[in-house]
Amino acid sequence: MTLHDRQGQRFLPYGANYLDWQDMTELREVIEHQVLFRYQTEQESMASRLEHLVSERLGAARTLAVHNCTEALRLALISTRPSVGDVVYIPAVTFVAVAGAVLSCGLIPVPVDADESLALDRTLLPADARRVIVAHMEGSVATLPQGVPYVIEDCAQTLGGRFPDGREVGTAGYAGVFSFHHNKVLTSGEGGLVVTDDEQAWAAMRCYHDHGSARVPGRYPTWNQDAYYGENFVTSEEVAAIQCQQFRHLDEVLAGLERMYGLAMEALPNRTDLRVLPRGKGDVKVSLRFRCESRELRDAAVTALTAEGIANWTLGKYLLPEHPVLTGRRSLYADGFPWNLAPEGPSALSRDNFARTRDLLDRTLCVPLSPELPQEQQAVAVKAIRRVLEAV
Repeated sequence: MTLHDRQGQRFLPYGANYLDWQDMTELREVIEHQVLFRYQTEQESMASRLEHLVSERLGAARTLAVHNCTEALRLALISTRPSVGDVVYIPAVTFVAVAGAVLSCGLIPVPVDADESLALDRTLLPADARRVIVAHMEGSVATLPQGVPYVIEDCAQTLGGRFPDGREVGTAGYAGVFSFHHNKVLTSGEGGLVVTDDEQAWAAMRCYHDHGSARVPGRYPTWNQDAYYGENFVTSEEVAAIQCQQFRHLDEVLAGLERMYGLAMEALPNRTDLRVLPRGKGDVKVSLRFRCESRELRDAAVTALTAEGIANWTLGKYLLPEHPVLTGRRSLYADGFPWNLAPEGPSALSRDNFARTRDLLDRTLCVPLSPELPQEQQAVAVKAIRRVLEAV
């Protein structure tokens, strides 16, 4: 498989196109050191170096590297010291991992319908909401609810985004989580980060992610006298090394996305029945999002773009209230845990049983942008997108 098709559109996403053996100085350092476990030696680990780099880049007090973003969500939730069966309000439009993380902590996910931007509708939250996960989806920076003690920002798809006041996504709530899955802004295949300004939360997360104890580098294994149980979410040195390499290219990726987005906004056809949804200043321009007047037109555009080899996707798979995890309420536990602890009250928050949101998703189309291309090739790719959409 090649990186780009005949139109210049990329198959591999964003940061993956910046992976280069000549650029892997951190990975070579790890291999030459011959230690892949972060707590094995007393010298600074690559994972610690990554955490310091991320904290400085994002303006967060503390960062913890883990295997994936789902683990990061679990750590953020566990650090709030919940009781089993507590409710967590989650976006109706997001990846199923969010619901899975909540359930695996013994908590109950309650999906909250989306607003016109497909972000969690803050006006539907009850006044006594204590735990809310807000997803910054498809590069768009969502507005956070106010007055909620524990707002967890899911930034898996929006690394590098900024709020209107200049703060990085992930740093405005109680905690922020990031993904380095293959289809993200930066990638290490798998990998995750959690950031927070709450020192007690970070200490709890650090202990839980390593069997309930805070390791002393070079003295493994050691145990805290007040250790409680935990799990093994400790990242490896080679994954951290790839993430360090990727972070060195973050601003380059973001600039390339901005450049191609600007070219597209000037060149795309002016159709009222197939209009591009503008992105805000702080959004990460990972794709062009189109809103079609009908699902039939959306499907015709998908067929036409696919026939020309132009990458695209739709968003129906993100409507969580229709996912079997929530509709079936099944469990691997014999007693149905944690669903058997669900409190009385609404199992979802929506004014119309998600009908408007389903309609919006059915009419939305995304075409990814290619930050690694030079401007001339980006212009060629934009012209190809315009030509196809004009003919639909």
